[in-house]
Amino acid sequence: MMLLAGNPLQCVCENMWIKAWVDESERDQLQCMEEGGRVNALSKLTVPSCEYPRVQVIPHVVTKMAGSDAIVSCTASGAPAPVLFWNLNSIDHPPLTTSHETNSSKMKSTLTLSGLSPSDNGREITCSAENIVGQTEASVILHILFSPSSSPSAFLVNSTVSPMFTFPLLSLYTPLPISLPHLTFPESVPPTILELYEPERNQDWCIPFSVTGNPKPELQWYHQGQLLEEQDYIKTQIHESTESEYHGCLQLNIPTHIHNGLYTLVATNKFGEDQKNVTAHFMHIPDVEHSGADGFYYGSSSVISNDDDSASPLHHVSNGNNTPSSSEMGPDAVIIGMTKIPVIENPQYFRNPGSVLKSDTFVQHIKRHNIVLKRELGEGAFGKVFLAECYNLSPDQEKILVAVKTLKEASESGRADFHREAELLTNLQHEHIVTFYGVCVESDPLIMVFEYMKHGDLNKFLRAHGPDAVLMTDGQQSLLVELTQSQMLHIAQQIAAGMVYLASQHFVHRDLATRNCLVGENLLVKIGDFGMSRDVYSTDYYRVGGHTMLPIRWMPPESIMYRRFTTESDVWSLGVVLWEIFTYGKQPWYQLSNNEVIECITQGRVLQRPRTCPKEVYDLMLGCWQREPYMRLNIKEIHNLLHSLAKASPVYLDILG
Repeated sequence: MMLLAGNPLQCVCENMWIKAWVDESERDQLQCMEEGGRVNALSKLTVPSCEYPRVQVIPHVVTKMAGSDAIVSCTASGAPAPVLFWNLNSIDHPPLTTSHETNSSKMKSTLTLSGLSPSDNGREITCSAENIVGQTEASVILHILFSPSSSPSAFLVNSTVSPMFTFPLLSLYTPLPISLPHLTFPESVPPTILELYEPERNQDWCIPFSVTGNPKPELQWYHQGQLLEEQDYIKTQIHESTESEYHGCLQLNIPTHIHNGLYTLVATNKFGEDQKNVTAHFMHIPDVEHSGADGFYYGSSSVISNDDDSASPLHHVSNGNNTPSSSEMGPDAVIIGMTKIPVIENPQYFRNPGSVLKSDTFVQHIKRHNIVLKRELGEGAFGKVFLAECYNLSPDQEKILVAVKTLKEASESGRADFHREAELLTNLQHEHIVTFYGVCVESDPLIMVFEYMKHGDLNKFLRAHGPDAVLMTDGQQSLLVELTQSQMLHIAQQIAAGMVYLASQHFVHRDLATRNCLVGENLLVKIGDFGMSRDVYSTDYYRVGGHTMLPIRWMPPESIMYRRFTTESDVWSLGVVLWEIFTYGKQPWYQLSNNEVIECITQGRVLQRPRTCPKEVYDLMLGCWQREPYMRLNIKEIHNLLHSLAKASPVYLDILG
């Protein structure tokens, strides 16, 4: 701090510098004393041969190719004659990489730059002029043009990367979770790839890179020699940049084994290009030779599909060890990327004797003469389903309507499956599971008797009560009422309640979808599948080989890739069911082919939020669609959330008339 008040200043050139340092508000108060004792305002004083220096740099910008030369001149004026100097080597002005020399005369200084270096691109060089009156400066900007490539060199080959990374012109690293250190560049060096590291598993991965070039290079990626089309789940991100340095990564959102392989980054500008390769390994290819390996099982509720057929998709899983039959690679396989994965439509139930089934399980047997068939409802691979009247089934009613499922001529193993299924279904008693009444085995065909749900399957019901209902009736005026949001929530929470029960009984459904739910009076919804949906809704299934059909649009990645079915995979399917409900029964991924759906799901993409869907419900869907099964919402959490939302939005049940 400098105290000027009361100081006797002389009106001489040596004190004129003070004018530039004091605030404008204080400038008029500052006085000096001339010879003879006369007082004068310093701000109004003019002293002969005493001028503030001025400086000019020509040119203001140097735009030249790397390796070329340039001359910059700095001229000054002022009195006394100012001293000129270039700010090249100081804390604020680090040394130039480019060779340089200065040549100064009385009022002019010339800076000669030889072999312009790309490392100096964007550098600001300052010329200062100073005399006893003050100091001023002017600058020149170096705009150095260069390609992102250079000649071969052994810079940093096989070197160990330290915590402070230094990069050549183009560097690629093996994919790492997104966490980039502070990046700096050394002097101009040819491109080279630093040591590659083993990737670490994470939700998001990135292939870090550092590129330099001027003008800014365009970046393009290739995977296994094929041009990589960037999308939301795989794209280039620049995290840090300077005048000519760009640091970032190729971000991959939940990559799978189909993303393994060689990645090539090509950096191009009008002066040339450079390219570098890196190999990435994100996930092991599914083991198709040992499908019975222990590694396929986890958790207390897990099913591994095999080659046996059964009439129901429900699967009971004990807390003990499962013993599925071995699966050989056959014609029924799904192609995912370059991987062939065996699949099967309906595996056997897996249970240990006496593990969960009640020892006193009693399957009710119904007399053939008590069943009167009314009309055919549909046909599946197992047989036909009829609407029927059943007598003496209820003590309160003489007869009730039922759905009767028949079994075609069956082998001994088929009959064993039939009886095993009947035992399992007898133990499933819940208000949101279709009621199983019993069997009739007096003669062929074998018959199962189920509760009849008046309004049929939920998918048709949703479509009939959606915005396109009139179009579905060939232009005829429809009297059906469109479902409200509260009614959709009411439907959803009933299905979730049924799934909570199945999970508590250690059952894995494997084919949960609106087509496999039934609607009764007063908007009562129950989970049930008579096995017809694979024929009626054939487009919902991916046919593999001769007979295998997979509901891939409802399946999570681990079920598609590893044939792993768990309570958590049912949670994924429940999220898709919610999407179906809030789109009035649209087919998931309706705009894509089956192969495209497989690619999307295994690459980590999810369905978009339906137009009529509340954010809270879509957040719940996203919780069902977490890639890692353990990260998905618990089925009880889903039911509680839906129950709360439905409770907050009262349902009016007059939709069915």
